[in-house]
This record gives sequence, C-alpha cells and structure tokens, in this order.
Amino acid sequence: MKKVVIVFVFALIGIQLQAQKFAFVDTDYILKSIPTYESAQDQLGIMSKDWQSEIETKHATVEKLYKEFQAEKVLLTEEMKKQREEEIIQKEREIKDLQKKYFGPEGDLFKKRKELVEPIQNDIFNAIKEIASEGNYAIIFDAAGGATMLYSDPKYDKSDEVLSKLGFKN
Repeated sequence: MKKVVIVFVFALIGIQLQAQKFAFVDTDYILKSIPTYESAQDQLGIMSKDWQSEIETKHATVEKLYKEFQAEKVLLTEEMKKQREEEIIQKEREIKDLQKKYFGPEGDLFKKRKELVEPIQNDIFNAIKEIASEGNYAIIFDAAGGATMLYSDPKYDKSDEVLSKLGFKN
C-alpha cells in the first residue's frame, strides 16, 4: 500500500511540474544581435572616451601648475603662494565637478545610456512577457549573468502566503 501511495505522490508531483513551464533567454546574445544596441554602445563608448580625455587634459594642466608652483615656491611671497594654492585647488574642484557631471550617478553618461539603451531593454522585456503569456510559461530566466528571473507569472507568487504564515499579513 505504501508503494502505491508513493507512486501516486510522485505522479502528482510530476503532473504539477509538467503543468508549469520554465524557459530561459540569453539577454547578452539578444542585445548583441540588435544593431541599435551595438550602435548605442559605440556612441556611449566614444562619448566616454572624449570626456575622459578632456578630464585627463585638465589633470595634466593642474599637475603642470603644481610642479611650477613647487619650483617657484621659494621665490614667492606668502600672498602669492596662497593665491597659487587656491588656483590649483579651484582647478581640482572643477575637474571633480566635471567628472561628476559626466560620470556621476545622475551624470550625462547615465542619462545618455538611459535615453539610448532603456527603450531597447523595454522592448526586450515586453517581448519576453508576450512569449511567456503565449507559451504559458510560469517563469523565464536570464542565462546571461547568472540565473536572474526576468519574468514570473503573478499567479505563482506565494509571497503573501509566506507573510501570512509568519503572521505579518491577514
């Protein structure tokens, strides 16, 4: 009798697993196959290189000013020393501000990437949602950077049940 129950349980588990379909996609492969994405990446790379070059040029200028200051320091009055030091500090601040403007969390590069790449990513996500819906997939994973879940059917979300069992939700 136990064997029949065990077989029956495994049969039910098999049916349940068979009813839920899973799939994966490789977003790196997808993105690299989209010409507009490659173009956007090239454009971002060029902008980034240009901005980095500009910053390096300004760094070189500040270094030159500093070396000149060190060489002439003994000949300068206290007031002139202070003026030169302030000039160098001001130029260093300008460089930091420029770096933040170009490469900061809300900088130009971030904004441009959002402008160029986000629409492509949204199109990919919408296509994945359509495929999931049409193919009746419960979950679709991204094989590109580990097993990231890109889509999950909300009817399989058991978060509220877990909270309920823990006594946090009615």
